[in-house]
Amino acid sequence: MVRYLITLQATDRKGLVEQIANTISHHGGNWLDSEMRHIEGVFAAILQLEIDEQKWDELLEALECLEGLSLTFAKTSITPKPIKRLSYNLVAYDRPGLVLEISNKISALGINIEEFSSQFETASHTGVALFRATFGLGLTDPSQEALLTESLYAMGDDVVLDKLSKSA
Repeated sequence: MVRYLITLQATDRKGLVEQIANTISHHGGNWLDSEMRHIEGVFAAILQLEIDEQKWDELLEALECLEGLSLTFAKTSITPKPIKRLSYNLVAYDRPGLVLEISNKISALGINIEEFSSQFETASHTGVALFRATFGLGLTDPSQEALLTESLYAMGDDVVLDKLSKSA
């Protein structure tokens, strides 16, 4: 069995996930992990699959035949797990370059961003433009946690950071 990471994109429509799942199942693939989103009429997904290497080309061809679906893929390998995982919510006033600033601070500490989801919203009581992000991190050294918190708060007085969970 071989693992593949597939990214998919299509104009969203009812039954699309079912079509994709049916195609994968029909070709003997095992759906391991995924993230899917609908943004302004577009469906986007990233999937991790496991499949017999001899069935891969057939599955790929079948997925490419789904109406309007574009995809990319890469063969993957199992990577070592981090020592500690942390998840955070961050809210700040929206401004250009904020994702770059956050990712620079995290990267400078040698921390891997494993998940990142963000939204733009307007504060209901003031109308102020807000940036909201939820991200999961993989730390290689537990001492990175305190440095991370300090670094993210140093971005400005408007930053609100909540730790959601942690696991060893």
